[in-house]
Order: sequence, then C-alpha cells, then structure tokens
Amino acid sequence: MILRSVIMVVVVVGILSSASQALRFELQSGHTKCISEDIKSNSMTVGKYHVVNPNEAYPLPDSLKFAVRVTSPQGNSLHTAEKVETGQFAFTAAEEGDYMACFWAEDHSPQIIMTVDFDWRSGVQAKDWSNVAKKGQVDVMELELKKLYDTVTSIHEEMFYLREREEEMQALNQATTSKMFWLSFLSLFLCLSVAGIQFWHLKTFFEKKQLI
Repeated sequence: MILRSVIMVVVVVGILSSASQALRFELQSGHTKCISEDIKSNSMTVGKYHVVNPNEAYPLPDSLKFAVRVTSPQGNSLHTAEKVETGQFAFTAAEEGDYMACFWAEDHSPQIIMTVDFDWRSGVQAKDWSNVAKKGQVDVMELELKKLYDTVTSIHEEMFYLREREEEMQALNQATTSKMFWLSFLSLFLCLSVAGIQFWHLKTFFEKKQLI
C-alpha cells in the first residue's frame, strides 16, 4: 500500500513537472503573438516572461524589448507592460474562459527576432510549493502528499466542471433536436400544402377546359 502511494506521488509529480515547463517562442519586430489559456473561475494564475539573451557575455540590447497585455474573456485588461525585457503577473480569475496574453515588439529596421520564455500556470501549478515547504517546515513526503491532495482536489473540481458542461451540451442537443423536429414537421406541412394547392389548381384548370 505504501509502495503504491509512493508510485502515485511520483507519477503525479512527473505530470506536474512536465505540464509546468515554460513555453519558448520567437517574436519578430513589428509583429504580435498571442497565447490563450482556458482558466476556471476563482482559480489562481501566475505568469513569468523574459527575453532570452542571445549573448550572455554582453548585456541585453535595448532593441530586444517588447510589450505585453493580458486580458480576460470579456476583454478587460489584467496586466500591461511596455518596453520590458522581463516581468510577471498574478491574478485570480473572476470568470471562466479563455484568457489571452499578447506580446508585441515595435517595428525595427533591420528586422530583429527575439526569443521569449513564457511560463503560465494556473490552479494547483500556480502555487509556490517551495514557500509552502519553508513556511510549514514539512519534509519531502509531506510536501508531495500536499501536492497530491491539491491535485486530486483540482481533478475533482474538473470532473464537476466537465459534468456541468456535459449537462449543458445535452440540454443544447435536446433543444436542437426539438427545434429540428418542429422544423421538419413545418417543412412537411408546407410541402403537402403546396402540393394540395397545385393539385386543386390543376383540377380547376382541367374542369374549366372540360378535359375531365
């Protein structure tokens, strides 16, 4: 039983570490690059970004700077910074949906390309576990168990969220099916009505011509 718990902890830690790797991308001067993250409401989220120095032996040139803006699903600005080479943000999501982080660099001649490291975490991954370990004075196993507990809680909440989404989709499917049924019934009624009118018109025409 203990071995199984340890294996579960190692697996979860492996998943967390692999899902928490920073994203590295290239940004051209005069261009914009946006990254979206689906975040649930009341979830903590943190982000860190910096320009990778192409030559660490020398300081970063002023041309390798960019602007960044983080917005909510409704378009509200949550973080802005201009002409920076590094920065970070943190907030609690007030609504669920796709949050957007956009990076753009001013036009430069000749054109330059900078490499940006961006680490965006939310939910359990946004928690500073090193601080938890220092403040709580817990050993390694306790810390891993705390991570496991928070992960299980997050999965439990995610399951309820997915169940709500499934119920919404089922309700939408039922409403769509009902509308399609009535639309098909109305189309059939109109077709029969048009056919009846055409039959009556032809019958009247032939009777006037004394063909029948």
